[in-house]
Amino acid sequence: MLFDSHCHLNDPILYPEIDRVIEDAKKTGVKRFLVIGYDYESSKLAIEISEKYEECYAAIGVHPTEIDKVSEEQYQELLSLARHPKVKAIGEIGLDYHWVKDPLQREKQKEWFIKQILDANKLGLPISIHNRDSNEDCLKILKEHKPTSGGVMHCYSGSVEMLNDIFSCNLMIALGGPVTFTNAKTPKEVAEEVPLDKLIIETDCPYLTPHPHRGEKNEPKYLCLVLEEIARLKDMSKKHLEDVLYKNTCHLFNIDE
Repeated sequence: MLFDSHCHLNDPILYPEIDRVIEDAKKTGVKRFLVIGYDYESSKLAIEISEKYEECYAAIGVHPTEIDKVSEEQYQELLSLARHPKVKAIGEIGLDYHWVKDPLQREKQKEWFIKQILDANKLGLPISIHNRDSNEDCLKILKEHKPTSGGVMHCYSGSVEMLNDIFSCNLMIALGGPVTFTNAKTPKEVAEEVPLDKLIIETDCPYLTPHPHRGEKNEPKYLCLVLEEIARLKDMSKKHLEDVLYKNTCHLFNIDE
């Protein structure tokens, strides 16, 4: 059984086909899906999807590039919805310095990141972290405001050397499509070195489609390709890896196996 720990079935690219997307994924062994919000509307839709589909759960939050599009009133409404039984995380939240260069806007991202970590701690929920070109600030914030219910570095793109700092912040690592890319030296090194009890997998669909489907729309049905590559890199059976990662994901998000 596979658990897609970060997918955007609420994305306009996938949502119109959601029934077909879920059924295709089930055929490849995906049993559960965590649908990740990134703003007000997508977070509410993630909850609606979780209500309609038994195998789906929701994460709600404000992505760092979307903070100017969510009012304080809307954010407070999201916090009230976080008590929903199928909301299992706050995310995706974090920092994005790739798209945002303005120093003042980066400071605002930091404020929102800290605020959402603290609210997740109050709610007793783990966090799903978006970190792009912002390693130093991201780690500094996480060390100063440790997520007390844990969390995950979504689509981890950092180095092996950073792993111990991340684990010290009560976080796990999620690997996705990039680990399958033929030129992806660093993600492959991370896959080899990360302890099994600190690892989960994801698709981030409809983005980051695994090899050999790069250039196509990503879907949860391709999660098996991520599993296969990590099993190869770790030189272990796919079945054993699959069992461990499924349990890790259920444990992190407080979901009965």
